Amino acid sequence: MNILIVGCGRVGAESAQILSAAGCNVTVLDKNVVSLQRLGADFNGATLVGNGIDMETLREAGVEKADAAVVVTNGDNTNVVAAQVIKKIFKVPRVMTRVYDPRRAYIYKQMGLDVVSGTTLFAALIRDKILEEQK
Repeated sequence: MNILIVGCGRVGAESAQILSAAGCNVTVLDKNVVSLQRLGADFNGATLVGNGIDMETLREAGVEKADAAVVVTNGDNTNVVAAQVIKKIFKVPRVMTRVYDPRRAYIYKQMGLDVVSGTTLFAALIRDKILEEQK
């Protein structure tokens, strides 16, 4: 399976490592070369420095052969634009994106994106832990 990851912060780097270890062909794209160092020397995928909303850069990263894409930059606006380009223009069948603002998650879902909000997930975990202790 060919996976494109846009953004190599902690989540992008960890996702790349996990997917690569599972046998996927992973390409990681980030605009900052230093961020790609998070992958470590044992990462066996490909890396590319560039902007995740630039169509030529996405082509160079192999978006046209991608079975799935994960967009996890540090900005909601960049994430939604990159995810839309990857899904709508390049027709990648599975595109997941992270959003920080849970109010935006609903809108992005209405746009057909597979959205993960760490804020919402973490808040739900806290709720569950607190309520679990009350039982």
